[in-house]
Amino acid sequence: MYIKTPILLFLAFASVFLNGLDAANPGSDPLILGCGADNEAKDADGRKWQPDKKYLADSSKTTSAQAQYQDPALLSEVPYMKARIFTANTTYKLPVQPKQRYMLRLYFYPAVYGSNNAEGSYFSVVANGITLLQNFSASITCRALTQAYIMREYMLAPLNKDSLDVTFSPSSGFAFVNGIELIGAPDMFGDAAIVGSSDQTFDGKSSNLQTMFRVNIGGQFISPTNDSGTLTRTWYDDFAYVYGAQLGVTNEAAKNVKIDYKDMPPYIAPVDIYRTSRSMGEKKDINLGYNLTWVFNQVDAKFMYLVRLHFCDFYLTKANQIVFTIYINNQTAEAEADVIGWTGGKGVTTYRDYVVAANEGFNGDLWLALHPSKKSSPEFYDSLLNGVEIFKLEQGKNLAGPNPKISDMLAKDEQEKRSFQSQQQQGGSGTNKAHVIGGAAGGAAAFGIVAALCIAVYQRKKRAPGSDAHTTSWLPIYGNSHTSGTKSTISGKSNASTHLSSAAQGRCRHGSSHSSRRERSDSDDPHLRNQNMMAIHYSNLSLGSESDLVEESNTNPNNNNNNNTATNENTGDTSAIFSQIVKPEGR
Repeated sequence: MYIKTPILLFLAFASVFLNGLDAANPGSDPLILGCGADNEAKDADGRKWQPDKKYLADSSKTTSAQAQYQDPALLSEVPYMKARIFTANTTYKLPVQPKQRYMLRLYFYPAVYGSNNAEGSYFSVVANGITLLQNFSASITCRALTQAYIMREYMLAPLNKDSLDVTFSPSSGFAFVNGIELIGAPDMFGDAAIVGSSDQTFDGKSSNLQTMFRVNIGGQFISPTNDSGTLTRTWYDDFAYVYGAQLGVTNEAAKNVKIDYKDMPPYIAPVDIYRTSRSMGEKKDINLGYNLTWVFNQVDAKFMYLVRLHFCDFYLTKANQIVFTIYINNQTAEAEADVIGWTGGKGVTTYRDYVVAANEGFNGDLWLALHPSKKSSPEFYDSLLNGVEIFKLEQGKNLAGPNPKISDMLAKDEQEKRSFQSQQQQGGSGTNKAHVIGGAAGGAAAFGIVAALCIAVYQRKKRAPGSDAHTTSWLPIYGNSHTSGTKSTISGKSNASTHLSSAAQGRCRHGSSHSSRRERSDSDDPHLRNQNMMAIHYSNLSLGSESDLVEESNTNPNNNNNNNTATNENTGDTSAIFSQIVKPEGR
């Protein structure tokens, strides 16, 4: 008996330990398929993509094809330059472990593949009865988002079978896919509060979700190779989303501050998410007069969305030092958020999940705003945030939204290019030649203006020595390049729009790379403040107007409460909480 007891204790301990390992690294090795490839190949990160053919239930209605042109935004040929073409309904049978959640990624590069032009390709994708894409056009989507390629990511609910069936169904022309990833994922979703409903919660354990945004607030781009766990997620900086004339300040934890996950699994988010944050600054009167706001575009209506907010206060040590209200789409998600009150100490991580509806009439923008709460008389009037993830929730076994609309400005630009090319091909009469010369001169002048603006924005956005040189996509997840190391990360945008957007968005941090919550905010300096507004304007050329810029630049920087409406906490009126110095028209 004396011998058996230690053995039993050892076996019990080993069981608990192994279960813990399984939770942190669930499932088998990731399945990474280069669709249409004949041999295994490595991408720019050194990851191996294996051929997909053996996972097809029937390959008779499929062909493999090579793209005729490699867009400069593609830093790696793998997996984008090869494609699997489907001319009829075809199913992949991917091995899975029963009762295991999986992350599924689909990669699309709309190009010309032999006689198949992706401009005429419309198709649907269904995974075990869940519609992921419906009448989907990768070409229209990439054009609308000004990207060369896109990636769609889904968090699939556990199955009671040993294979995941992914079916591609052409609705017009043909269907295609360039790459597929299937990664075993931990159970990362539980109950979440439904915003606007005090007595209802959402159960995320059995739900299918689509990743819409994954953002490192106040920090820099985090590549898949630097993600935590085995999920190889990409985290983008928040430059393209922070909104308004008051941008707050970015903060970074000192090197001697330990980030403590405590009871939270590290795979929830990498440590770099919790080592940086964005807060409002040190000036009470200014902070009480505005909301620290982010706007996320291209959100489909008629769906519910899970908004996950990541928090870690690496400065303060006591509860009720900073308390703030969280608003999502003009509704109160959390009346009194106290990060230290939640975590119990400095440098301890946590997150909160909220579910919000995008009902009929939703304009496609999801708003997130923070505002200091005065109710408990905290020591400081401030707010902070470290990271954001936004997931679309399935609605009636459907996750598919419509193809995005191409903006009038982009459509006009494309029409002018086609007209110009047509004139060149015709040889041009004298009148046409004059038009061509005039157009070329105008184009050269426009290019000079844009180049000057890019240089100005670049000078404003120089990083500290040794900082990361990544540039980012204005729409995460859809333009994920999976590159790391010394290579810069390109957003996946088409060649026509890469340069301006990269220059406007390349700066991963507002203010000093070591700004403190207690340090002076950029917005206190009129010169820096106006430069910030210029950077915002030119990184969102398709969203704003010149009149907005003129009004923003002429705003008195010392009158920080001008056109800013804070929440009336006594009445609970939140009808105007998103009013900012920068007008919302065009967003």
